[in-house]
Amino acid sequence: MFGIGMPELIIILVIILIIFGAGKLPEIGAGMGKAIRNFKGATTEPEKKEAEKIKEENKPIEPN
Repeated sequence: MFGIGMPELIIILVIILIIFGAGKLPEIGAGMGKAIRNFKGATTEPEKKEAEKIKEENKPIEPN
């Protein structure tokens, strides 16, 4: 995939460690996790809303 092997990934991780330091890595990881979770939620949200809309439209009308 894109010609990136294990040696390249290790070099990238070492550079990130040098730039941000060991103390900031957990914060960066947590931020990335939240971003990915929000992105997944945003991409599946329209499907859920549409499914709810279809259920509302197909709901039988109850007489008074």
